[in-house]
Order: sequence, then C-alpha cells, then structure tokens
Amino acid sequence: MNEAGVAEFVRVEAAALAGLAERLDGEMGVAVERALGLLEGCAAGGRRVICTGIGKSGIIARKIAATLCSTGTAAAYLHPAEALHGDLGMAAKGDVVVALSYSGETEEVLRLLPAFERLGVGVVSFCGCSSSTLARGSAVVLDVSVSEEACSLNLAPTASTTVMLALGDALALELSRRRGFAAVDFAGLHPGGRLGRRLARVRELMHSGEALPTVSVETSMPEMIHEMSRKRLGMTVVLGAGGGLAGIVSDGDLRRLLEKAGAESFGKTAGEVMNGSPVTIPSGMMAADALVLMEERKITALVVVDGEDVVGVVHLHDLFEMKG
Repeated sequence: MNEAGVAEFVRVEAAALAGLAERLDGEMGVAVERALGLLEGCAAGGRRVICTGIGKSGIIARKIAATLCSTGTAAAYLHPAEALHGDLGMAAKGDVVVALSYSGETEEVLRLLPAFERLGVGVVSFCGCSSSTLARGSAVVLDVSVSEEACSLNLAPTASTTVMLALGDALALELSRRRGFAAVDFAGLHPGGRLGRRLARVRELMHSGEALPTVSVETSMPEMIHEMSRKRLGMTVVLGAGGGLAGIVSDGDLRRLLEKAGAESFGKTAGEVMNGSPVTIPSGMMAADALVLMEERKITALVVVDGEDVVGVVHLHDLFEMKG
C-alpha cells in the first residue's frame, strides 16, 4: 500500500471484509455449516463455547465470547497462558473451543490442543493458513486470511483481526437466530442503561402504589390539584365508585377548563372535568411500544391496566431516555 491515510486504511479493511463475504458465499460455506453445527449442539446440550487467543487475537476472542453471551449462547474467554496454569478447568466434555490465531502457530494456543482432545472438546479455529499446526488439530478450520494488513508495514494485525471479529459476530448472530432467540430473551440479558429501558416491560418503569396519582369522581378541584402536584406526573387517574378506571385529568385538561370556565372551575369535581376515554395499556407491553403509542397519540402519559385493575401510570419522561 503506497498511500497512507485514514480513509485508505479503512478501505483495506473493507476489502478484507468483502473477501470474507465472497468466501462465505462460496467454498467456505461448508466449513461454516459444520462450525455452526458444533456450536448449536454445544449450546443445546447446555455446554459452553470457550473462545481463546492471545495478543490482538485474544482481544477479539473476548469480544466474540461477549457477543455470544449477549445473544443467548453461554460462552467464556480462556486466556491460553492462564489455561496452562489451572484455568483449563473451565473446559469440559461437550464444550466447543473457538481458537483464534492468524498464523496458526501461536505456541500458547498449540500447547492446549492435547488437553482439548483429552477432554473431548471440539475445536473450531480461525486461521489465516489452512496448513498450520492449529488448523491440522482442529475439527473445523475457518479461513480468515487477508491479502494485506491495513498497517503500512503490513505487520500489525488490523485487517486480519477485523475479519476475525466480523466472522465471530456473524456466527454468534446466526446461532442466535437458529436457536430462536427473541427480543424478550435479549431484554432479560440487558437490564441496564438505555438499551435495558428500551427492552423493558412497562411494569418495570411505571409509577405504581404510593407513586400513582389517584382521585375519586367526587374529589373536589382543589384536592385534585393537590394530588397532581404531589405526585408530579402532570395528571391523575380518576377512579369510579367500584375502584375501576373512570377517566383521567391532565394538566392540559385543567388549563383548557380554566380558560373556558374561569373561577367557576374550582367548584367542579374530578368526574365532571375528566377525560372518560383515556388510552390504556397492559403492564406486559414492551416499553418501546408504549413510547411509539405516546408519540402517535401525542400524549404524555398512559394508564396501565391489567384486567379491570388500574396498576400504574407510565410517563413519557420515563421512556424518553430510550430514544437516540
């Protein structure tokens, strides 16, 4: 590569990925199917996928293990050097090892092959050389060769590690698809941060119990305003005589009432000013779907109802962090 530059480095890596895709569409497809068969059998049997490698390949192996775990396949990273001093105990019969070594001659990885064979652990290798020692000792060899590294000296693992990462992600995602991993399963593994909120159920985010603003249909205007101010959701649920949902009153409803009726508004009850047809949702709805509904209906709160019971309120502010 004669010309240096960030864009050119990226093009080299992109070309390496394009080459991988071509191989996957062609002669490499059979090997990939065999690898997926091993991985799927491992997962179905309740065993783990163990990813190993050292140096830059080790970093990619860690990422592949994390992606497998994230998408429903039990996996772990095994440091080859630490494995030689006791960590090999994490491997057991029925596991599958995904071993990453571009040269296929990484000493620390090769020293594990006899142990893997003794334990009855299958090996799927990511190699750039199909005649390497690691390739010969593997049940399945996946070709991650590149014509050149992005490094101008053609030395630093760059394009080759990008290809390893892409192939590992692709295997993890295809394995997840074949095993029927669904959004609800993904949600269970990602409870934190913005992603967790997006995949949460409404029941996990709604205001309930003492935090739920409620009044009866007979509640006076001053008492209703006090309840709305105290719970700070900009609305209150109005309950009927039997405790079921009668309607809601929002800040907007109060403003419109005051503009229309002025001081006479303060003599009215909640039942007289409420919206008797509020939008409701079940507590089991996905939070992301609740957000879409709010945006479509241009409202800021939804009453959560299970059967005949009002169980909570979810507010736009509770869901806003999911966007972006």
